[in-house]
Amino acid sequence: MLRDPGPNLHALTTPSLIVALDTEGLDQARALAARVKDSADALKIGLELFVAEGPAAVRAIAREERPIFLDLKLHDIPETVERAVARACALGVSLLTVHASGGPAMLERAAARADKEATGLRVVAVTVLTSLDASDLAAIGVARGEHEHVVALAKMARAAGVSAFVCSPREARALRDALGDDVFLVTPGVRPAGADAGDQKRTDTPEGAIAAGASAIVVGRPIRDAADPGAAAQAIATAIRR
Repeated sequence: MLRDPGPNLHALTTPSLIVALDTEGLDQARALAARVKDSADALKIGLELFVAEGPAAVRAIAREERPIFLDLKLHDIPETVERAVARACALGVSLLTVHASGGPAMLERAAARADKEATGLRVVAVTVLTSLDASDLAAIGVARGEHEHVVALAKMARAAGVSAFVCSPREARALRDALGDDVFLVTPGVRPAGADAGDQKRTDTPEGAIAAGASAIVVGRPIRDAADPGAAAQAIATAIRR
C-alpha cells in the first residue's frame, strides 16, 4: 500500500495522473488543461512551454486549481540550482525536477532550500531518462546498466535529502524495495496498451506502472494528441485507480 505523501505535495495523493502540457504556447496549454481538468491530479509544465512563456505559464495554469509539476530538470552548480529552487517556490509549484546526476552537493542544497522556503515544493530527482537504455549510458561513459544506475542515483539522492524521484516504470519496483514506501515515485514513459512508444525506450502501461509501485504517472502525447484528450485522460485515470 502506497502512503499518502502528505501536505508537501499540495493535495496530490496516490495514485495520481499528471498530464503533461507539452504544447507550443500558452493558449494551447490552457485549452488542454481545461479539457483534462476533471481527470488530471496535476499538470506538468516542461521545457517547451516554459521556454516559450516563462513563469507566466505557471501562473496561468495555476488557475486550473491543480498542483503544478515544473519539469525543468535542473542540472547546474549547487548555487545556481539552489537559487532556481527558491524562484520555483515563489511561483507556488508543487514538484520541481533536478537531475540526480548533478551530485550530492547540488541535491542537498536544492532539498534544503525547498525546506527553508516552506511553500510545499518537493524536489524530484530524475534518475535516468526514459529515452535512454544501456547502450546510451555506455556511450556517455556509464558502465552500469540502466536498472543498476537508476537505483544507485536514487540512493545517492535520498542520502542528500531528496524524497521524490523520476524513474521509468521498469525500475519503480526496485526503487520501492530499496527506498521504502515513504518516497514518491513519478514515472514518465507511460503508454496505454497499443500506443506508439515514440522516443521512449523503457515504457509500461498505466496499470503496469502503478502495480510496479509508482506513486504518479506522467502522460503526455497519448493524451495531447488524442482526438478527444478529455476522454483519453479519463480512461487512463480510471485504469490506474482500478
